[in-house]
Amino acid sequence: MWPNAQILVRQTLLKSGLHVSSTTHEARLADFFSTIKPVVTDHPLLRLGGETDGGYLIPDDLSGIGACFSPGVANSSNFELAMAGRGIPCFMADFSVDGPAAEHPLFRFDKKFLGPDDAGAHMRLETWVNQYAAGASDLLLQMDIEGSEYGVILDTPVEVLRRFRIMAIEFHHMHALVGKFGFDLIHLTFKKLLKEFDVVHLHPNNCAMPVRLGPYAIPPVLEVTLLRRDRIASRAPASLFPHPLDRSSYAHRGDYALPECWFR
Repeated sequence: MWPNAQILVRQTLLKSGLHVSSTTHEARLADFFSTIKPVVTDHPLLRLGGETDGGYLIPDDLSGIGACFSPGVANSSNFELAMAGRGIPCFMADFSVDGPAAEHPLFRFDKKFLGPDDAGAHMRLETWVNQYAAGASDLLLQMDIEGSEYGVILDTPVEVLRRFRIMAIEFHHMHALVGKFGFDLIHLTFKKLLKEFDVVHLHPNNCAMPVRLGPYAIPPVLEVTLLRRDRIASRAPASLFPHPLDRSSYAHRGDYALPECWFR
């Protein structure tokens, strides 16, 4: 297609609210999938936070966790209640609501969004953590912030991320891996995390069906659990998906298992 014709097609699609880009080369996708393979460790997984959306599989390594930081507050606080039930203080933040869905003496709420700067309705993860847990080195992060997770992770210094022993993050727009710019953003984010953490569980949120490119099937929303590597005494490739404790995020929707490209 001639360059002028390409521009015309792009402009026509943009007027319809659509954008296209060149697809990611399969070799780059192969490299990405080779680095993200989940592992089974000496810490078995627990399910915390309920039976549907908002429940996560977490490694049974919670003893000594100083605090839980949970940005993104929805209509359930079951995960935070499970943390508080273990005596773990929970710090929550979300500008779009006025407070958590439940009350507990160990809850502290900030009406703020997480972002890559401290301005207006936003605050940085580093600022938030240093405000409430400046001296703690073993924290837990449970983050569901509708796509802002990439900017937050890339903005946060490695030494701050390393203070989290466990992370449970819902990654959005994962299907952007099929395009060059989306791939670069997602790849850089995971590259940063995987220097310090191993993936110990993956679960597709069935709010949307996977997007396919060649041999790869990519859930648009993916729940990822990570454990800091110094907490792992033994590891082996994980091959059982779904995990016996996995549940559909939305029971009224069609469900699907984690595609094999993520773990084989």
